[in-house]
Amino acid sequence: MLTASRIGRFATYAAAHHGLVLRRPGDVAAVRADLQAWSTTDLEAFWRAVASFQGLRIDPASTTPGSILEPGPGPTGMPGARWLPGATLNYADQLLHPPRAVDDPEHRAERPDRVVLLGRSQTRDDLDLTLADLRTEVARAAQALRALGVRRGDRVAAYLPNIPETVVAFLATASLGAVWASCALEFGPRAVIDRFAQIEPTVLLVAGGYRYGGRHHDRRDHVAAIRAELPTVRSVIDVGYGGAVPDSLGWRDLLDGDAAPLVAEQVPADHPLVVLFSSGTTGLPKAIVHGHGGLLLEQAKSHGLLWDLGPDDRMLWYSTTAWMMWNALVATLLVGGSIVLLDGDPGHPDLGHQWRLAARTRTTLMGASPGFLTACRRAGVHPVEEARAVGGDLDALRVLGSAGAPLAPEGYTWVAEELPGVQLAVGSGGTDVCSGLVQGDPLLPVWPGEISGAALGVAAAAWDDEGRPVVGALGELVVTAPMPSMPLGLWGDPDGARLRATYFDRWPGIWRHGDWIRFEERGSCHVAGRSDATLNRGGVRLGTAELYGVLETVPQIADSLVVHLEDPEGGNGELLLFVQPGPGLTVDDALRQEIAARLRSELSPRHVPDAVLEVPVVPRNLTGKRLELPVKRILQGAEPDAVASRDALADPDSLAPYVALAAQRPSRTATPIGAGR
Repeated sequence: MLTASRIGRFATYAAAHHGLVLRRPGDVAAVRADLQAWSTTDLEAFWRAVASFQGLRIDPASTTPGSILEPGPGPTGMPGARWLPGATLNYADQLLHPPRAVDDPEHRAERPDRVVLLGRSQTRDDLDLTLADLRTEVARAAQALRALGVRRGDRVAAYLPNIPETVVAFLATASLGAVWASCALEFGPRAVIDRFAQIEPTVLLVAGGYRYGGRHHDRRDHVAAIRAELPTVRSVIDVGYGGAVPDSLGWRDLLDGDAAPLVAEQVPADHPLVVLFSSGTTGLPKAIVHGHGGLLLEQAKSHGLLWDLGPDDRMLWYSTTAWMMWNALVATLLVGGSIVLLDGDPGHPDLGHQWRLAARTRTTLMGASPGFLTACRRAGVHPVEEARAVGGDLDALRVLGSAGAPLAPEGYTWVAEELPGVQLAVGSGGTDVCSGLVQGDPLLPVWPGEISGAALGVAAAAWDDEGRPVVGALGELVVTAPMPSMPLGLWGDPDGARLRATYFDRWPGIWRHGDWIRFEERGSCHVAGRSDATLNRGGVRLGTAELYGVLETVPQIADSLVVHLEDPEGGNGELLLFVQPGPGLTVDDALRQEIAARLRSELSPRHVPDAVLEVPVVPRNLTGKRLELPVKRILQGAEPDAVASRDALADPDSLAPYVALAAQRPSRTATPIGAGR
């Protein structure tokens, strides 16, 4: 079995060349355990093995001690760890000229005629690019940006959808040593301005609109409002998608003509590559800076080893350009794979659309949110039948990835029944590390309702309030050793004070991620929601994900949100459950009784809410996360504009019912709570 996956072959390679000791080489579970322990205790050897196995081009070569990691001050090396100190490289160069991995001796990844970008859109016809096409387009785009004055360290911002032009512009920006940031067209002007104004871009790439399902969304007024609030922008480039943008430079006009082959600027490994933004549901979004070397190492591991991707693989993972999964999608190019760029409504004209697209594009790794999988299960969708409806099959599909929220056990069962033989790889991580902290891989078993374990190279654990590791109980998700994709810093935080306050405030030298997690004795785990949104009734912690897992099995419920209002005198407080019923249904006493009975029997009496209230909509942000903290703060007396930006909401009016409810409730003094991300 070890030879059947890249992570298995990597274990054999690391044992032969990099000092990994395997106690029982033929025992898969023992090999995986040895690999995990080695990857988090001998960081130099592990990451040197990753770089070597994946063939990364690093100058000078990472072969001598100290060439991989220079720890920061303090016993853990965090914060302040430097990866690949003294090395120069360019992230875009490695994606455009994929390294020769040890298990790709023929260097299939380098074939220029491979189709590497498959643009699928509800706004225009299909658009595919080969590797040769992509190199040519990036060279032209880099030449155009350089002519507009873009230089190393300048920021290029993109208000664009998930289309090939966005990938081209990102790689062109990176090739110049400039810094990239992107927002999705779904974002309103204030959400975009709150993000881009922090980094002061010199160039802004835009699109005039997009089609989502059956409706066209014109974004030209949004573009005008955004550019008016970004005084540092010298040039606005219209990529020519969804309607012409006035007073802008045309993408095709800039890229017409010949360009010399791209020579990417080699930069220090810790040179900024991309700025990712937190959700921004409370206060200004954090501008999280990731570097060339850190993402290169992390994605070589995650894509090549944990997702088992190589030159013959293709990833389809629906994402907007505002989510870290877009960066992960693009990084498939690093291991020689290809990507499907889906723009529009992923559920249009029905929930079978993505399964049919996976069949037509011969996808080998498909990403599917827990919400999408739950919806497919409830609607009786059969993925194999959807594939057959377009004359295809899902035989190429090997891995089904899922992230962004917990997946209920019923979702695991549904995947196993509908897609036998396909590995379900559920993970959790985030924008902060642009990767997963806990997730599955080909050597780890899959347990219904649980994530398989800590990711390779991640020293993840659960800690109690006293900073002691706990197993079998909820604790704070912490990382106790450096990993390459921890942020270089936060933009506008030159002394690192805000970064330390965000991640290292509770335990010096220990990364606190902000999630509650429970690890089992066997190593599997369950993320129980944000630690700053976790319920605490009379001293007992209740993870919101546990409640949602039960509520998702109630067919009358379309969506739900739970908040806990603490009792200032130390009592149990008030647990409120907001329910959005299914079409044509209402929240009546019978449904309330059913909810209470299920929560009591499947969780505990403490999980039974004090009130079940009907609402027309559950507020979510643009990446689909429930907004428990903003609702909680509104009910505590805060003004809605102080807790969430309307432009960061999927439905700008979704908080209105909670504002109305707060006005009807007895006056409360807002109590300080942790800032959400």
